[in-house]
Amino acid sequence: MDRYKMEVSGGCQCGAVRYHATEMFDNSHICHCRMCQKAVGNIFAALVAAPREAITWTRGEPSRFRSSDHVDRGFCSKCGTPLFYEDLTGNRVNFTIGSLDHPELFPPGANTGNEARVPWFDTLPVIEHGGVTEQPDREDWWGGIKATNNQHPDHDTATWPAK
Repeated sequence: MDRYKMEVSGGCQCGAVRYHATEMFDNSHICHCRMCQKAVGNIFAALVAAPREAITWTRGEPSRFRSSDHVDRGFCSKCGTPLFYEDLTGNRVNFTIGSLDHPELFPPGANTGNEARVPWFDTLPVIEHGGVTEQPDREDWWGGIKATNNQHPDHDTATWPAK
């Protein structure tokens, strides 16, 4: 697994926990194992690792759940956002790709934990696209969400919440 220098930041939905990494590994992947499914509340966990020594927690500290003898799952105790998978015997922390400020930079290169992969996973590329959230005929719905949005922006802020 190769390491490369790259400035990366991310955090939880509410902004209480933020992180920064100065290096990344080239291991972007999707894990379908049942433990990852439960940890992120979805059908898979999309993960990419940073070397442990390259990580700084820039706001708050993540809470941890010991999901097995040598694995911690990190999350925000305020909003519940799943943030990482950490094998305590290893040298890296696998961040959830969705918690990164720029998840588009880490396309998965592998599927792992396929013993629990849901049978309909391969049909995802061919199902109908439902469109964008901000549809003109639903402005009252998405406008209300936008006006009361408490989600932290996808970049570091000096303080949060802004209100």
